[in-house]
Amino acid sequence: MRSFASDNASGVHPAVIDALLAANVDHALAYGDDEWTARATQRFRSLLGAPVEVCFVWGGTGANVVSLQSLVRPWSAVVCTANAHIAVDECGAPERFTGCKLLTFPSDDGKLTPADLEASQTGRGDEHHAQATVVSVTQSTECGTLYSAAELTEICETAHGLGMTVHLDGARLGNAVAALGCDVRALTIDAGVDVVSFGGTKNGMMYGEAVIFCDPALGADMKFVRKQATQLPSKMRFVAAQFDALLTDDLWIRNAAHANAMAQRLADTVRGIPGVVLAREPVVNSVFVRLPAEAIPRLQASSFFWTWDETVDEVRWMTSFDTTAEDIDAFAATVRRVLA
Repeated sequence: MRSFASDNASGVHPAVIDALLAANVDHALAYGDDEWTARATQRFRSLLGAPVEVCFVWGGTGANVVSLQSLVRPWSAVVCTANAHIAVDECGAPERFTGCKLLTFPSDDGKLTPADLEASQTGRGDEHHAQATVVSVTQSTECGTLYSAAELTEICETAHGLGMTVHLDGARLGNAVAALGCDVRALTIDAGVDVVSFGGTKNGMMYGEAVIFCDPALGADMKFVRKQATQLPSKMRFVAAQFDALLTDDLWIRNAAHANAMAQRLADTVRGIPGVVLAREPVVNSVFVRLPAEAIPRLQASSFFWTWDETVDEVRWMTSFDTTAEDIDAFAATVRRVLA
């Protein structure tokens, strides 16, 4: 049975595999001086309708580190939610490699508010306090929620008014764009975001992410930052070729839309099973449910998933671009049997 643990557990889209195979012919110069990197960079510029600076890296944590390192000074603080990926799931890497404090705010829905940004400014200008100069938002959030374009715009306007820059952790940006039915510009450049960690691995790639500097000036030193952060792929064409495939004919949106649809199907299929309580309606590719505590390990043994909040027996089920209706029906049948 397929795992519902994470979209990281999925395979690689066939078009991406084909792109890797096509790139694996003859030799090409290393470190990005190749036709695939040039082509994928142009794909991003066309997608966003702007001369953005593009920085290809190995993975999501690396993308966030490179993004933040490019924005901070040693005495900076980065404002984020207490459940943000950079605060919970990256082993302190952003703090270690940037040398900066993460200033976290509690959030039930995974979203920051303009009031949080304003509250972060306590001690601004005082040399005894880390200076909150960067805000990091996640879209879609760790809680499976979304910022609307208007909410992101308000965050960015507030941040810029306070002299802050804005980083967007977009490991699942495709899911957000597909769910909101908007242009990606509306959630990035038009909203006022300065730097984006653009996800690929969770959306059909084998590995690789991209850091997008909406303001190219902010990426002036990104090559040096990337190298020191050990995020410079020598055979960069194999990351770039995957993005070239993902951004062709909106494959990245089609993959994400399918994953979102499968999450909705999963929620609809299990919502009537006694013992299953939906914590909230899914809007992207995550389903949060509360289960009888004794049933959780039995279900995990059949098809592994992660517990989200042990205090209320809440678990998270993630769907992917390759999740099928048959996968969901089989898993739902197991849930029904275990809870019977």
